[in-house]
Amino acid sequence: MSDAVLVLNAGSSSIKFALFSAEGPADTQALVSGLVERIGAGAMYRFGHDPVAPVPGGHGDSHANAMHWLVAALMQRFDGIDIVAGGHRVVHGGADFAAPVIVTPQVHAKLAALAPLAPAHQPHNLAGVDALAAALPEVPQVACFDTAFHRSQPRLAQLFAIPRALTEGGVLRYGFHGLSYEYIASVLPHYMGARAQGRIIAAHLGHGASMCAFENGASVATSMGFTALDGLMMGRRCGEIDPGVLLHLMRDRGMSVAEVDDLLSNRSGLLGVSGLSHDMRDLLASPAPEAEEAVALFCYRAARMVGSLAAALGGIDALVFTAGIGEHAPRVRARIMEGCRWLGLEPDTTANLAGGPLLSADGSVVAAYTIPTDEERMIARHTTATLGL
Repeated sequence: MSDAVLVLNAGSSSIKFALFSAEGPADTQALVSGLVERIGAGAMYRFGHDPVAPVPGGHGDSHANAMHWLVAALMQRFDGIDIVAGGHRVVHGGADFAAPVIVTPQVHAKLAALAPLAPAHQPHNLAGVDALAAALPEVPQVACFDTAFHRSQPRLAQLFAIPRALTEGGVLRYGFHGLSYEYIASVLPHYMGARAQGRIIAAHLGHGASMCAFENGASVATSMGFTALDGLMMGRRCGEIDPGVLLHLMRDRGMSVAEVDDLLSNRSGLLGVSGLSHDMRDLLASPAPEAEEAVALFCYRAARMVGSLAAALGGIDALVFTAGIGEHAPRVRARIMEGCRWLGLEPDTTANLAGGPLLSADGSVVAAYTIPTDEERMIARHTTATLGL
């Protein structure tokens, strides 16, 4: 029997999972990893390199059901492994949590209270905690926060132009996808050497999407704000929007707060613009003009955000693509890089089609890379360090 740390990383439409040995460095290769995706819309799963298969028995109709099925399936399939700790991605840590923490009932209650600020994620993150607690109640669990990496930002980068009393009450730009950015920052020296400490913009492009500017490996500015609705256009989320639109929808069109929340969180983004799908893969394969417009808008908004973050950095040395779209959609990368030529980025078309990792041409002032992120490994590092394993 070997000891292992179970990492559960719940996204808005998927669950990534991995088992890491607890008997050596958390940076060792995962014992097994996999994915449950398209939850609520024909959920599929994969263990390791096995073929993709449907989640059985309707367990993929919700994150909570998928979590309970997954934990049970892992325990049955890997009965020679003793799970001694659980590590979880938790999207929002609010003002109270700036570092990983052991989950206690009090911590769980505080995190649940933050669910309205990340409704597409926080309940799913806590569903993983609950599923593991139900199966293995004695196993300690650690919450690792997407907001924590961004606490290094200067105060001005965290402020909204709102009354000071609201700011002091915690209405700040928190930023998200921090575990992904923290991992990218940790591996950049392998790709860039000493230049990794320079002015980097990382683009985490997936069903949820954001960008982060960092220098000397620390977050300086990011596209998301108080909630994960802000910034880039996403699969179902609108990204940045004139707040006057929200007032118009409620005041002039009679929409309730709940209806506006649902519109911005679940019916906008790629899905809303295309009217076809929230999945970039579907849109890239579609001949429909609405699909093309959705892809074009996604890329346009991303290139604009690079310019904004470059201003925050005072220039840019490298652009890094990561996450599902960033790692696997060369057509999207190409369009975004074309929009960044003015910064001195010269794309290498052949390298981009091949998947990099270096995507820019020789002599390009700004380097471009595609680097696979590994939030699960980052969570495993934090979990073992927090528990002293």
